[in-house]
Amino acid sequence: MKMRKVAATAGAAVAALGLSAAVPAQVAAVESASVQQQATPAWLAAQAGEVTLNVDYQVQETSYWCGPAATRIALSAKGVYRSQADLAAELGTHTGGTDHISQVTSVMNNHVGGYRTTEMPNDPPTQAQKGRLWDDVVTNINAGDAIVANIVAPPGNQPPGYPPDQTIYHYFTVVGYDDYNGTVQIADPASFGGYQMYWLTFDQFASLIPPKGYSA
Repeated sequence: MKMRKVAATAGAAVAALGLSAAVPAQVAAVESASVQQQATPAWLAAQAGEVTLNVDYQVQETSYWCGPAATRIALSAKGVYRSQADLAAELGTHTGGTDHISQVTSVMNNHVGGYRTTEMPNDPPTQAQKGRLWDDVVTNINAGDAIVANIVAPPGNQPPGYPPDQTIYHYFTVVGYDDYNGTVQIADPASFGGYQMYWLTFDQFASLIPPKGYSA
C-alpha cells in the first residue's frame, strides 16, 4: 500500500544518512495506520454504492411479450436494439409466454455473448443460491451487462403495482444494484400501476425467482 511504501522509504533514508536505524515515532504511526487499514473487511472496502446501467426501457407490447421486452431492455444496455416482435420470434414466445429462461440466454448469447442460465429451484432459495445471485448481479452490472429474471410473484410477495389477488408469472430486467442498501434496480416491462423502474430489496428479489431462474 502507498503508506507502507512511504514508511519503508523513510527508514531507508535514515539508514542512508548513517543515523540510527530506529524508525521515528511519526513513521511508526503511519505504519500502524497502514496495518489497521489493511484489516478493513474486504466486503466493506469493496462497496460501490449505487451502480446502474443506461438502458432503453420499453413497456411490453402484448400481455405475453414480457420475455421479449425484458430481453430487449437487457440488450439495449450493450447498445443492441431489436424490436420486441423480432425477439419474440427468436425466443419462440407464444400466447402463453416464453417457456424457459434458457431461451433468453440463447438469444442474449446470439447478440452479445457471455450469458448463462442459473436455475433456482429451492423455495425459499438457499444461502448459497442467494450468494451466487448477488455475486452475479454485482459482476454483471459492473461489466455493463443487465440480467433477465423469470419470476413468480404470488399475493403477499409482489413488486409495487402488481395485481394483489393474482400470482404473476413474469420476466423483468435487473439494471442496477446498491450495496449500501442491499437493493437491486428493476426495469419492469409490465408497468403494473405505472411502476416501470423501481428498487427492490435483494431479499425480496431473491424470493421471487424460485422455482424459475435467471440469465446472467
